[in-house]
Amino acid sequence: MAKQEKVDPWRAVYQFKVTLRDVHPPVWRRFQVTRDISLYRLHLVLQAVMGWWNYHLYQFIIRGTYYCDPDPEFDAEYVNARRVKLWQVLTRPRMKFLYEYDFGDGWEHELVLEKILPPAEGTPYPICLEGARACPPEDCGGSWGYARMLEILSNPDHEEYEETVEWLGGEFDPEAFDIEEVNRRLRRLRVR
Repeated sequence: MAKQEKVDPWRAVYQFKVTLRDVHPPVWRRFQVTRDISLYRLHLVLQAVMGWWNYHLYQFIIRGTYYCDPDPEFDAEYVNARRVKLWQVLTRPRMKFLYEYDFGDGWEHELVLEKILPPAEGTPYPICLEGARACPPEDCGGSWGYARMLEILSNPDHEEYEETVEWLGGEFDPEAFDIEEVNRRLRRLRVR
C-alpha cells in the first residue's frame, strides 16, 4: 500500500468537484483552492470556474446551516459567508454541500470535497483542473429554461430560433469548455 503524504493542515489545499444539478448531460468542474479562503471567496471562485457573472444572490448550505452575504431585507437565519473560512466548516474528504445561485432561476450546485492535499510547489491557487460543458447562460430560466433553450437551438427551423440566438448574442455551444479561459478568470480573481 502506498504511503500517504502527510498534509500540513495550515497549508492544505482543498480539491472540489462541483456539478450543476438538474442539467443533462452534466456540467461540472474540478478545482483546487487553499483552505484559508472564506466561503464568500469560494463563491467568487465558483462564479469563475462555472462561467457565471455574479449578477445574483447566492448561498451555501453546509450541514443544515445557511451561509451568504448579509442582507437586512431578509429575515432568514444565516451566517455571514465573509467571516467563515473553509477549514472551519469542511473538515474531511467526501463532505458534500450545496451552493445555490440566482434564486429566481434556482441553480443548485453540488460540491464534494474530494481531497485535502499539500500545496504543489509553484502552483497558483485557485486553479481549475478539468471540467465538462458550457455553463448555461445567465437568466435563461433555470434548468427547465435551459433545456428549452437547447431544444430550440437544436432546430434552426424552430419559430423561436432566431430570437434565441439574438438573445444569446450569437451562437452557443453547450459542449464547449475552455479550461484556459476558466484559469484566466481565476488569475484575475487572484490579483484582487
